[in-house]
Amino acid sequence: MHYCMTEEQNNKIIAKPFVKWAGGKGTLIKQLIEHLPSNFKDQQNVTYIEPFVGGGAMLFYMLTHYPNIKHAIINDVNQDLINCYQLIKKDPIKLITLLKCLRDEFYQLTSIDEQSKYYYQKRKKYNNNELSIEERAACFIFLNKTCFNGLYRVNTSGKFNVPFGKYKTPKICDEDVIMADHKVLQNVDIFSGEYNNITKHLGKKYNFIYIDPPYRPLSESACFIEYTHNIFNDTEQEKLKIYCDMLTQKDCKVMQSNSNSIDNDGKPYFVKLYDTYHINQVKAHRFINAHAGKREKETELLIMNYETHQ
Repeated sequence: MHYCMTEEQNNKIIAKPFVKWAGGKGTLIKQLIEHLPSNFKDQQNVTYIEPFVGGGAMLFYMLTHYPNIKHAIINDVNQDLINCYQLIKKDPIKLITLLKCLRDEFYQLTSIDEQSKYYYQKRKKYNNNELSIEERAACFIFLNKTCFNGLYRVNTSGKFNVPFGKYKTPKICDEDVIMADHKVLQNVDIFSGEYNNITKHLGKKYNFIYIDPPYRPLSESACFIEYTHNIFNDTEQEKLKIYCDMLTQKDCKVMQSNSNSIDNDGKPYFVKLYDTYHINQVKAHRFINAHAGKREKETELLIMNYETHQ
């Protein structure tokens, strides 16, 4: 079995992220693909791995465009996000049914105040663990589609605390996308936990690993976006570098995205940390900014353990 879409399928909805995610790579895909190993298409029996899958923009692109990917492994520390991936893989109809129910109830409310009240009721149930695992997955997607800017943020207690987004008719249930994602996830192993858990699942032949961790702040005054209640600080960035070294020793091809962060001495943090790696700059739009006028292009880094022609 392979993932590449046929010409007939290309005329239909293809797999893409089912949630909006801070730091999502949808607008960067073209640049990421340009930095794949030059002989990537020539490799057979590729195992594709994402230890920080997030919204999965890169994942879904790779699975629908590269038929030489025979197996994929995804992981994320966010258990509720991974719960959604697992339900989409195993029982998408159940998820769609639950989402349609949430959508219909939400759409029937005629005022922003009523919709806001409904949102906070669902958020409270979600935070209080009052839902079945399937209901929790549907609620996770509902909150993502209706909260402010599609953010996922939690407080120090691990409770989701993003306010209502005040969107009148958000697309709560995208049935076509869920079914397209279901098809390509059939040969994907899905895990939740620390990123280094994926080591034991490496393929026997060619492994390509795309790493998209929580970014280091651009400067000391910048703030982290919290994907979970755990902060990915410099100690964690340094542990990740050691992990990348280990993957390199195992002959894995590694591409990592991160910020063009400047250290206290005025020098680029990752250029120093990954001094033996190949580093390229790419321009990225940051769409999570609340003010549209401030959603400007920023320089991000691609850190690779292989040489590219870029």
